[in-house]
Amino acid sequence: MYEAFFGLNENPFNITPDPRYLYLSIQHREALDHILYGITQRKGFVMVTGGVGTGKTTLSRALLHSLDESVDSALIFNPSVSEIELLQTILKEFRVDFESTGVSKRDYIEALNNFLLKNFASGRNAVLIIDEAQNLSYRVLEELRLLSNLETDREKLLQIVLLGQIELAEMISLYSLRQLNQRIAVRYHLGFLNLEETVAYINHRLMVAGRVSNQLFTDSACKLIYKYSEGCPRMINIICDRAILVAYACNQSVINRWTVAEALRDLGKKRKWSPIKWIGIRKKTEGVTRL
Repeated sequence: MYEAFFGLNENPFNITPDPRYLYLSIQHREALDHILYGITQRKGFVMVTGGVGTGKTTLSRALLHSLDESVDSALIFNPSVSEIELLQTILKEFRVDFESTGVSKRDYIEALNNFLLKNFASGRNAVLIIDEAQNLSYRVLEELRLLSNLETDREKLLQIVLLGQIELAEMISLYSLRQLNQRIAVRYHLGFLNLEETVAYINHRLMVAGRVSNQLFTDSACKLIYKYSEGCPRMINIICDRAILVAYACNQSVINRWTVAEALRDLGKKRKWSPIKWIGIRKKTEGVTRL
């Protein structure tokens, strides 16, 4: 809708987990390095937690692009499954032939173990990535612990990466899951961006979307975005997308603090502005269609 007006090839602030748009802040780079270390060193379990909207799903997609060709990967993005469904999904993701009916749980595990042994003998590695892992049931978490027992005398055959919200760490710390907790060799908690990173994040997404001219968001606009998003990437995307729409409707080529203020009003954010300044921005944007 507004891409050509701002010199963009596409919408830079979609909230879909496109790995091209992953901004590697210090924390995101460290999180990715932790995961890659756990996989390459065959540590078994890796856990990365973070608040809602911190970019864990995008990180998982970028991870798949970062893996060496010698690593086979399986991604589960809907972890609300039973133990049998978990095993079926893993085998399907690893492209292991198996019968889906009349097969016991033991048969599924045996098929997976045979695949992993052949994989290891060929000098390959295998990683299971589970997004939104805080939604896993206790029984499935216990099943994952048992799967981590698939190993040789010296090496883990399956590396398991759990990506989830803060509730995941709270679940893992329960006494009933202490055996699983002890097996998690690599852990990282992903926090929100600071102000400097927020500015870099916004500019990075604009650049990926094709913006090559001068700065689109003023410094004061970025500060206001940071204040209301608190450095949460998903909220930054939502605010920026609405601010660009407001600017487009008002025929503004630069997005300033007051454009962002109107976008925040559209999003229902509580405003803290002087009446005179607020009347000014209301008049400038009068007639903008509310979406």
